[in-house]
Amino acid sequence: MELSEKLVRGEGRFVDDIQMPGMLYLGFARSQYARAKILKISGAQLTHKEVNFEVVEVGEGATTGGPAALSHPVLANGHVGYVGQPVAAVYSDDRYVAEDLIDSVEIEYEPMKAIVDPEDSLKREVMYPGVKSNAIVDRYFGKEFTPDPSDIVIERKIINRRIATNPIEPRGIVAAYDGHKLTVWVSTQSAHSIKGGLSEALKMEPDRIRVVQVDTGGAFGLKGGLFPEYVVACYLAMKERRPVKWIETRREHLLASRPGRGVVANLKLYAKKDGTITGLKGEVIVDNGAFTGGSGEFSPMFIARQLAGAYYLPNAYVRAVSVLTNKAPQGPYRGAGRPEAMYFIERLMDGLADKLKMDPVALRLINAAKETYTSPLGMQVEKSRQFLESAIKELNYEKYRDRENVGFAFLILYHATAGGESARIKVENGRLKVWTGGNAHGQRHDIFIKTLLKEELGVPEDIVDVLKGDTDQLEDGVGAWGSRSSMVLSSAVIVAAGKIKEQIGKKHGKYTLKALLEGKWDEYEFFKYDKTESSLGANLVTVDMDSYGRVIVKECLSYYDIGRILDLDNAKGQNAGGAVQGIGQTLSEELAFDEDGLPLITSISDAGVLSADLVPKFGIKFHKSESPLPSKAKGIGEAPTIGVPIALSRAIEKATGKLIVETPIRPEYLLPEEKA
Repeated sequence: MELSEKLVRGEGRFVDDIQMPGMLYLGFARSQYARAKILKISGAQLTHKEVNFEVVEVGEGATTGGPAALSHPVLANGHVGYVGQPVAAVYSDDRYVAEDLIDSVEIEYEPMKAIVDPEDSLKREVMYPGVKSNAIVDRYFGKEFTPDPSDIVIERKIINRRIATNPIEPRGIVAAYDGHKLTVWVSTQSAHSIKGGLSEALKMEPDRIRVVQVDTGGAFGLKGGLFPEYVVACYLAMKERRPVKWIETRREHLLASRPGRGVVANLKLYAKKDGTITGLKGEVIVDNGAFTGGSGEFSPMFIARQLAGAYYLPNAYVRAVSVLTNKAPQGPYRGAGRPEAMYFIERLMDGLADKLKMDPVALRLINAAKETYTSPLGMQVEKSRQFLESAIKELNYEKYRDRENVGFAFLILYHATAGGESARIKVENGRLKVWTGGNAHGQRHDIFIKTLLKEELGVPEDIVDVLKGDTDQLEDGVGAWGSRSSMVLSSAVIVAAGKIKEQIGKKHGKYTLKALLEGKWDEYEFFKYDKTESSLGANLVTVDMDSYGRVIVKECLSYYDIGRILDLDNAKGQNAGGAVQGIGQTLSEELAFDEDGLPLITSISDAGVLSADLVPKFGIKFHKSESPLPSKAKGIGEAPTIGVPIALSRAIEKATGKLIVETPIRPEYLLPEEKA
């Protein structure tokens, strides 16, 4: 039975399904202030005095640098930096008692004025003693240039506000300790990143830690690395020599998990009167949150470097800044810098088209890169004009171009292929067991892995077992993020299968399926790959507006280059799911805060997650090509969250006549004038 069928039947095994004798249940007392000194804690079972650790993030975009004072303490150490920060822990052998114990913890605070707005943070007093500035990253990319005085200038402040990840299953962990080895069962995108993070945080030898991934109900970047609650659970398991479970509530998720986006761009686009762009200047400011350890140190640089989009940009000079604010640390969310960068350049391109009274797609054709080149900002931009011409035809743009409710987006997706990935194939008792370093959290990796093994080894799919990540079974691994699995994970499987085939050929004179299944073979492969690959895509979206200014997304059309298609149904599913998330980012999923840093969204009912009746009609087409990797595939998972917000924002802009430069678009902004 396929994994997807098991999940539909309710036969999955998630973290909260794990039960063990003597289980302890963990809970956290969290800060009610965005910024405050801690004066006194009473009624807690664990505080920073006992659990004196810091979180070290491992995963895409994670960094371990920065001042030590900015590292995220597992439990608050003398002060708090955001609402929801774990301050103290309680536990009981009864889950409901543990929840009641949270209310018995008393914490006395001395509140301080919160820093909420990222631009304001650059002007405010430093958040921490010994830190010279609230900017933890401040770099420039490109080269200063003098624009031609005759150039047309489009200047915009463009904002992607914070949004929550909101997977269907929140975070969770079970930890057990036998006196020597710590074993962890966790909902994750990478068992190896959790192992590495725990080893760093707990100062334990890696070989004393085993991490096992259980069924994972969605992740979208959230579950790529370590969290404070995981470290506390492991510490308590070792302290008490009893298994410990912590399951995040939805409220905790909205308060204290790592949200995505949260970026402000102040940009100027320069162009000739014929529409040819000549340069880009400005700044990108990332709302890092209160501590390092998330993706905030990486995000501004990654965003700034992509700002050429899929165009030929001869000149660019961009400041990339990440600033401290009194919010939870920023984390990667489906796209992790890619959607922000493309949104910024594409909104500028639409603004330029309006200024010149040109068709926006015609303007894009003028500027699409005719040859592959390295932009002044440092990223390789592949030849894109031919793809754009194909997208115009495949999306039937001529049919839509004169409508007042249509938006178009052109994008380049940089895949996180650098570093490669691992796979292990073990043949025993006539069956194949497969472990991979990139762990699925809803993408159906098992389907394409079985397909590849059938192609490479002639193995029937029903004798292949694709197992979850397990650091005791797989020497090393990276993780499933950055649109990488179909590229490097599948390539690792292909190379490992090829090595087994070669071994059998040497031993038996030729490869046969009989020799494979009657023998014992065990092959581990780490497919090393250090080149950054990219692919192109386009979206077209149409909308209607009702009399109350509400947006009804009618059509959402996609045309992406995903290389060899390993699983067509999965590719379509990735497209539809990502598109819905892109619509949610555009319309409703804002994590809003008041001036004191208090979250205004604290339950799933007001989190703005789309309901099924708001899902539009999809049209999905794929460009035919091949990547240079053994799998010949390219990534797809993040393309819809890049292109859909751009095209949807433009469609709304045309339908309402109101400039759209912020997501999520606040409903009151779209109200007709007589109802505003």
